[in-house]
Amino acid sequence: MSNVKTWWMGKWNGFEKNHPKLAKWVYQIFYFFVFSMGVTIFQYLVFTFMPHLLGKGLAGTEFMWPQVHMNLFGVEFDWSLLGYEVLTDKTTGEVLIGGGLGYFISYEVGSFLAQCINFPLQRNITFKSKGNPVYQAMWYFIAWVVISLICNGFNNLWMPIAQQYVAPAIYNLLVTFITGGVSMIIFFFVFKIIFPEGEPDKK
Repeated sequence: MSNVKTWWMGKWNGFEKNHPKLAKWVYQIFYFFVFSMGVTIFQYLVFTFMPHLLGKGLAGTEFMWPQVHMNLFGVEFDWSLLGYEVLTDKTTGEVLIGGGLGYFISYEVGSFLAQCINFPLQRNITFKSKGNPVYQAMWYFIAWVVISLICNGFNNLWMPIAQQYVAPAIYNLLVTFITGGVSMIIFFFVFKIIFPEGEPDKK
């Protein structure tokens, strides 16, 4: 194992010496992807299990804004930027776990906690930034809010359709990876801006 590590480090050091800019991008993309996938898995677990912990009371509580009635592919639903429709069994009318205020809370809590984990990892390891952490956290939070709104709006277009055909665990997986994929692309370039490398400016 040590021989493999020694061989790899020799190759990497040579590559880094000959192509410093490219090596930096490869390093950042690799760690960015690893950490992002780690928090994506964490989000999936929260999205899947937290709605059950919150129970049917919150799952049956509607929380949506704004409510825009739509009909796509024969499925009628209300689109929203915030919140999710209450899910019910079409035959019995029973409230199902996976929608309503319960799912919205689970989504936001899971997403927020994931970013709390992601922020120090990306700042300190991926981008090795020495900038002002308060300033960076503020812009990170703003970016998270904007990206969350975009993802919520997009999810609420396809989730009502998917819920008609697939099990909750499957569409939770779809929500997680679609949200994670969109977020990863946007966040990488946000990080390149808010996580400058080197020592902070002295003013």
